[in-house]
Amino acid sequence: MTKALISIDYTYDFVADDGKLTAGKPAQAIETALVDTTRKAYEAGDYIFFAIDAHDEDDPFHPESKLFPPHNIKGTSGRHLYGELAPLYDAIKEDSRVFWMDKRHYSAFSGTDLDIRLRERKVDTVVLTGVLSDICVLHTAIDAYNLGYQIEIVEGAIAALTDEAHQFALNHFQHVLGAKII
Repeated sequence: MTKALISIDYTYDFVADDGKLTAGKPAQAIETALVDTTRKAYEAGDYIFFAIDAHDEDDPFHPESKLFPPHNIKGTSGRHLYGELAPLYDAIKEDSRVFWMDKRHYSAFSGTDLDIRLRERKVDTVVLTGVLSDICVLHTAIDAYNLGYQIEIVEGAIAALTDEAHQFALNHFQHVLGAKII
């Protein structure tokens, strides 16, 4: 079994109290688990992908512009990794097993070469962490399922805007996608 951890959108705009589309305290509460999970995956020799929203300022064609306030705008501090994940990334980013991927859509697979990179490395299992449980993490999990990957969700390392949305996502991961909740 070859694993890749996909760290999704754990950025200032999604986590900080004054972030543009913040999950606030629930997202801040997962910081230690998310960082520990990332560190352990790196130490185990797994591949690590940081899949981070990258939006253009004032893009009227992007569907999210009608749903959410502008967030994770290219060139802004809103795209910076939040908290202790930032120095961890800085310490490991030069390793050939660590990747930064800009994404425009909810799923880390949509419009990126993630699937190609995983298949080149014979990855069969993706481990998902980050935010938001019911949006970007869920859509990434759905695409991973449809592409034939085994899915592991680190329950303590994902968060949503509301507890109801988080619980919906956990149920969907487990009972619809067959994900292993760890």
